[in-house]
Amino acid sequence: MRPVTSDLSVSGTQPYNGHEGSDGCKIYVVVSQTGTILSRFLKLVTRAPYNHVSLALSRDLQTMYSFGRVNPYNPFLGGFVRESPSYGTFKRFSQTTVMVLELAVSAEVYERIRCRLAEMLAEQKKYHYNYIGLGLAAFHIRWQQKYRFYCSEFVKDILQSCRVSGAECLRGIPRPIHFLELPYTCIYTGKLSDYSPSFPEQPAL
Repeated sequence: MRPVTSDLSVSGTQPYNGHEGSDGCKIYVVVSQTGTILSRFLKLVTRAPYNHVSLALSRDLQTMYSFGRVNPYNPFLGGFVRESPSYGTFKRFSQTTVMVLELAVSAEVYERIRCRLAEMLAEQKKYHYNYIGLGLAAFHIRWQQKYRFYCSEFVKDILQSCRVSGAECLRGIPRPIHFLELPYTCIYTGKLSDYSPSFPEQPAL
């Protein structure tokens, strides 16, 4: 797991300085299928092509944020993690497939998200994986506890609490596939290990 920095700089980003164009900033929702035991089980249950979701502030996806394995070799210890194709679970499971969704946000919303992630990183040890909630979600039962999330709960909470446009469409018990209901631009589908930020946009599904 990557070390935690104490400042408010997340993923190498800095507070928005107003020079990224009139259309504001971009964030990235990355839905994926990793090939872990849990993801394969979820695929059987949900019959969805993607069963994990992460959030990134930069198009290069070198740092993503989610709830998942703290140690890529230990499926029983989960929490708030930084993810990357270069280390951790995504590096171990190199056949991971993804769909990268680009969302336009205002500078104010981008800054809210950046600060919220920085606050969570500063208190990373208090966050834990919501195993009970994930299990009950299969029976359409919502179970939440402070400081506990599974991946789609976390991304939904960030998007809605930071007022990302369109996030109100996300359901009470979210699944990674539900994020395809957001107003997004698809910039990539395929293996995460083959991803390049220079790829052209692709048609939405």
